[in-house]
Amino acid sequence: MWKAVANALLRAKVPGGRACCLPPAQKGRSLLAGSSQHRWRGTALGLCTSRPLSMSPGIQKVEALDMGHLVRVEWEDGSESRYPCVWLRDNCQCPRCFLRSAGARRLVFEDLDVDIVVKEVSLADRKKISITWPDEHASEYEAEWLKKRCFSEEARAEMREDLFLPERQYWGSDLQLPKIPFEEIMYNDESAYKWLRTLKKVGIVLLTGAAARQGELVKLGHRIGFLRLTFYGPTWQVQDKADANNVAYTTGKLCFHTDYPVLQHPPGVQFLHCIKQTAVGGESEVVDGFHVSNKLKEQNPQAYEILSSTAVDYTDIGVDYCDFAVQCKQRIIDVDSRGQAVRINYNNATRDTVFDIPAEKVRPFYAALKEFNDLLNSTEHKFTYKLKPGDVVTFDNWRVLHGRQSYQSGSEVTRHLEGAYADWDVVMSRLRLLRKRVLNRD
Repeated sequence: MWKAVANALLRAKVPGGRACCLPPAQKGRSLLAGSSQHRWRGTALGLCTSRPLSMSPGIQKVEALDMGHLVRVEWEDGSESRYPCVWLRDNCQCPRCFLRSAGARRLVFEDLDVDIVVKEVSLADRKKISITWPDEHASEYEAEWLKKRCFSEEARAEMREDLFLPERQYWGSDLQLPKIPFEEIMYNDESAYKWLRTLKKVGIVLLTGAAARQGELVKLGHRIGFLRLTFYGPTWQVQDKADANNVAYTTGKLCFHTDYPVLQHPPGVQFLHCIKQTAVGGESEVVDGFHVSNKLKEQNPQAYEILSSTAVDYTDIGVDYCDFAVQCKQRIIDVDSRGQAVRINYNNATRDTVFDIPAEKVRPFYAALKEFNDLLNSTEHKFTYKLKPGDVVTFDNWRVLHGRQSYQSGSEVTRHLEGAYADWDVVMSRLRLLRKRVLNRD
């Protein structure tokens, strides 16, 4: 069934197909423009498939330009692509230059002439081009391979989307929490793909019906690849503990935070499995940090600039899986080259008393952080829910800040969650493999 749904949505999302390269004299518009502005108001779990790169037409003409430093390919559909010869030589696909069994380059960079020009370029049956280099080395490039790697703005945006699935759906208190049965994602590839694709896009998915015992997250780790080991162990138990070495191991309220900003590379994905739940209190809260960051940028650009440029000290010292003394500097809002938030690093509990900035910048920083924190806690932005035994909430720890309402302590443990982490590299690897398996299945 999911294959049919995926194919239907795939067709619906690509009206008229996709052009990988630009027609002559036409300036392309990035396919990603505006794609991240959609808010999550749809069904509980929307499966949105990635659009495959369009099948390449044949090659109409090929010629060398710029004194042999550039190869121009004219496609049968009228579009054109231009390829620098140094890049073509660097990416020769012959067995001497490329180890196909590993998908890795064999050509060593010392042997690459960065000023190389073609000696001869020709067209073979409209589906590949052949190049002879000055040292008589011969290279062939398939038309489909070339077109996917066109250097036009539109083609590069298309490839980014295909490789990294950057589309986001923002949400606030109107979130319809995506849900899917735990057993389905464990044993069904379509369901596992749906889970990870939604996790990447929305930032949070609730898995239901897991056994209410420890060890289920280890199984989940095996499903995606492996879990992330930290100083708190491969998994860790969130419950009220005497002499707690973490504020999570108390019954008090937990403010909105991301986990582990004290690490140079914080875990990308977090899993929390409810094994036992208190009758009163203990509700979970989440907020879309990227959505709130955008709001802050709109209403107070100066505050956004402060939080995205000020290095904040974090510390975590104690004993658990082993003894540890961790220190790190992180910006509350990590941004990319375009100034867009790519990771939130905010945990008030582990923010250090050390603050390595000039004294005159301290108050402006606190004012900016206060405004950000107020936005996080506004009723417009936060979503509250209560886990029940067997629920596993999975969320993007770089994007989604989470918290917990307080609950009463007792003579026995009244609330018990098991937690674990995974890195986005591991999750994205499994997502790409599942997508290929599901969408390419006959």
